[in-house]
Amino acid sequence: MSYEWVVKIISNNGPMFIRGAGVTLLISMIGTILGSIIGLLIGVIRTMPMPERGAKKVILKVINAFLSIYIEFFRGTPMIVQAMVIYYGSALAFGINMNRLAAAIFIVSINTGAYMSEIVRGGIVSIDKGQFEAAHAIGMNHIQTMVNVVLPQVIRNILPATGNEFVINIKDTSVLNVISVSELYFETKSIAGNNFRYFESFFVACIIYFIMTFTVTRILRLIETKLDGPDNYIMLGNQMQVETPEDILRKTKSRDGN
Repeated sequence: MSYEWVVKIISNNGPMFIRGAGVTLLISMIGTILGSIIGLLIGVIRTMPMPERGAKKVILKVINAFLSIYIEFFRGTPMIVQAMVIYYGSALAFGINMNRLAAAIFIVSINTGAYMSEIVRGGIVSIDKGQFEAAHAIGMNHIQTMVNVVLPQVIRNILPATGNEFVINIKDTSVLNVISVSELYFETKSIAGNNFRYFESFFVACIIYFIMTFTVTRILRLIETKLDGPDNYIMLGNQMQVETPEDILRKTKSRDGN
């Protein structure tokens, strides 16, 4: 590898790398947010209690069957194939000429939604059933129970998995070059073709991908730490107060008689 070429490629094509990285982050961020919303909605629907009889039972079964097909299809096929089918297939079959960026966001969103729906469903199932019973006992229906009791806990529990999906989406946007989306991989391929220096060009792209994923991971870890709050608390009446390390040390000394 020629380090002189690495420096030359960065200096001459820096704006292209930055533009590609920006499009990659935009697609992965919006796709992850929309996919998480889709996953939350599907998770709530798929955990709804089944009515014993009547039209509601039939409707819910049909909806669950449709959602199961959606989840299995998008989890069981590669995103690169989904991109080809959705973008080019919609143009050939229905005459719909989609904007490439909009198509990319749509593809990443529905793909992420399929994975997030199972993550959310697992998070809902992990909540103690006593909380559902208590909520129903005070008159809450399923939706109210989810919004007020269950989902706040589920969102905190699935945050690491959601962050992992975000990191995966940053890397998986590279497959969208098959529909000519100008993300980082597509721009790097153009740069490499112009300079005939493939190794150096993709080495720079590798570093950029690492910086993006590492930064996102650190930020998400910081958010998780903030949501966890301090480790030590003391209860004073009906209020909760943080017990600082100095308080713990003072109490230890007093118990030891020092």
